[in-house]
Amino acid sequence: MERIYPLEIFKTPERVKNQKHVLELRCEPIEKVNVAFIGLGMRMNHTIKRFVHIPDAKIKVICDISKEKAENAIEILKHYNYGTADVYTGVDDWKRICERKDIDLIYISTHYDLHVPIAVYAMQCGKHVAIEVPAATTIEDCWKLVDTAEQTQRHCMQLENCNYGSFEMATLNMVQNGLLGEIVHAEGAYIHDLKKLIFDTEQGYWDMWRLKFHEKKNGNLYPTHGLGPICHAMNIHRGDSLHYLVSMSSNQFNLHQYAQEQFGCESEFSKKDYKNGDMNTSLIKTIKGKTIMLQHDITSPRPYSRIHRISGTGGFVEKWPGKGISLKPNGSEYLEETQMDELLKKFEHPVRKAYKQQIEKYEKDVCSIAKNEGMDYIMDSRLIYCLKNGLPLDQDVYDAAEWSSIIELSEKSVENYSMPMLIPDFLRGESNLLNKVNYYS
Repeated sequence: MERIYPLEIFKTPERVKNQKHVLELRCEPIEKVNVAFIGLGMRMNHTIKRFVHIPDAKIKVICDISKEKAENAIEILKHYNYGTADVYTGVDDWKRICERKDIDLIYISTHYDLHVPIAVYAMQCGKHVAIEVPAATTIEDCWKLVDTAEQTQRHCMQLENCNYGSFEMATLNMVQNGLLGEIVHAEGAYIHDLKKLIFDTEQGYWDMWRLKFHEKKNGNLYPTHGLGPICHAMNIHRGDSLHYLVSMSSNQFNLHQYAQEQFGCESEFSKKDYKNGDMNTSLIKTIKGKTIMLQHDITSPRPYSRIHRISGTGGFVEKWPGKGISLKPNGSEYLEETQMDELLKKFEHPVRKAYKQQIEKYEKDVCSIAKNEGMDYIMDSRLIYCLKNGLPLDQDVYDAAEWSSIIELSEKSVENYSMPMLIPDFLRGESNLLNKVNYYS
């Protein structure tokens, strides 16, 4: 039977002359990392509170078009006796910041549309960049990040904090030590009822950008929280690669219903056409024949979940709806809670151990170090540590591109009756240059 290949509409651009990969990229060590924060989104107050406790980083610049947000950020610095930072509030001031000679790292937390333009220009100006998730929303922009990082040999990290969760890191440690055998299948998700926040015109997302995405797109619009940790556990682009996906969305029900209940049937929100289905499910197959199930639902009244299930020939782990571990030879049963706790303690990741004392110290403090079980603080501290010591980052530009590419790929699959979509090979055939996990140097 003649084989029908998956729909391929995204061509791989050729590398320009002298452009080379940035796997395990090592740059000149930076004694004190001067940081510019561009965009003060909902998470950034906590980010600033974390950075004042990172001794090898210096907050040099605060930038947002909202003067109020910028002033609030300066007040946080004063509260911690940190000194001050230069403030920019112009629409295009991010360009001036990237051009400054005294900045090492551009930390981007704007709305999605500015992620790639700022990151590209910053790298072209010789800066390393860190980008809030998702790093990009189109395949074209994913390639821009990859090509610019390769051309400039600058770091481009997507700020995927979920990779640093305690259970996720213990899981990675188990995989690296062979406890789960050969990994065969994994499941991840972003299931989080955000309807109230989506419709909040004052305290919600800037310019209601998240609601606008639901009006014009239909797919997995926020894939990286669920996908990131399992991609690292499955060795993606370090010995294996994402090959193709199929994606399907339910119809949209919850946004219309919520809008009618909250604002009335004749309201502007009730009359909008929300394109994105409530639940999107995407299935991904890797080059080596492993499979991934990935889901997205931020409108249904369901408890929060990123699922995080990993199934191998030697065992199985899951984080939601409740933590569970099963191992051969009794794979059909979960370990008892005491056994599981002992195992998690045994395989606590060395990186988590290194920061454990600091996180516990600030557990009841408002400084945000202990928020989200410390995973944001570990992420930021690790980023600065690697830049200071000239080490490869825990997440590279290929992670950013691969995980973010799911947005447009899932859209195209949904549009074409769940047609298989080839996932671009952002490493251009070099995914086997690393044949083992090299995270967390």
